[in-house]
Amino acid sequence: MDGQITILGFAGSLRKGSYNKAILRAALELSPEDAKIEIFDLEGIPPYNMDMENRMPENVKEFKAKIRDADAILIATPEHNYSIPGVLKNAIDWASRPYGDNSFEGKPVGIMSASPGMLGGARAQYHLRQMFVFLDMYPVNRPEVIVAFASEKIDDKGRVTDGKTREKIKELLESLVAWTNRLGK
Repeated sequence: MDGQITILGFAGSLRKGSYNKAILRAALELSPEDAKIEIFDLEGIPPYNMDMENRMPENVKEFKAKIRDADAILIATPEHNYSIPGVLKNAIDWASRPYGDNSFEGKPVGIMSASPGMLGGARAQYHLRQMFVFLDMYPVNRPEVIVAFASEKIDDKGRVTDGKTREKIKELLESLVAWTNRLGK
């Protein structure tokens, strides 16, 4: 594949001080030269309602269009109750519906997670990987970016200060670009 890879990133968190939004911002800083990252904020996407599939809200149409236009996807997710948060599941439901109109189909995807706990969102990542099977997505397997004890690695201004975390984010982006090129997207 020639040219720059476009990556659409979004966080499964609405919180202003979100650790996952912070690692997405770090991805913007650490993006390889042959990639361009755009971040989409899930704020304002209404609860999924099958009755609205034929008259989708404008922000849902925009989200689906941005997914389609991107060469690859980057998701940063917190972990809620051993899984992905509702806001992320809701956005995925909208973007993959109606049946037969899955915006994610065939997309390479990288996953990151950050959490104040010791598992760093690992269980949420595993649930996303299960969803990618049905969504027909191609996840990067390594490196895994799992930011445990995030409050020790992200400062109060939302900047990732931990060198190892920054390096892993950079490695993930490089792997996502290589994987996207390998798939010919």
